[in-house]
Amino acid sequence: QVQLVESGGQLVQAGGSLRLSCAASGRTFSRYAMGWFRQAPGKEREFVAAISRTGGSTYYADSVKGRFTISRDNAKNTVYLQMNSLKPDDTAVYYCAGREGSILYSGRYYLREYEYDYWGQGTQVTVSS
Repeated sequence: QVQLVESGGQLVQAGGSLRLSCAASGRTFSRYAMGWFRQAPGKEREFVAAISRTGGSTYYADSVKGRFTISRDNAKNTVYLQMNSLKPDDTAVYYCAGREGSILYSGRYYLREYEYDYWGQGTQVTVSS
């Protein structure tokens, strides 16, 4: 099993930047594809970004493409989400998630909550207008 702890969320003005971190402990981090999800007040949790076990493949939701960048450092057991050009609509609790194995199957990326087995507790990001 792997334990995930997010950090880096805070209040930021629109147009600003933040970098979220997710530290993993437990089993070998490099065995896990990782993802970021978010949940805004009154809304369902949604996919944000995912990264393969080696970091060589990434995938983004259309709403964040070109603004957010997911990356990982397997030596530090950490996955990151760099968020630029933040908008008030990005306000949400951001969750880190992991799944053992590949990021995709038969050309389809794993984007759904139930496809990830391990979750952090979340970190709040608030973007003011």
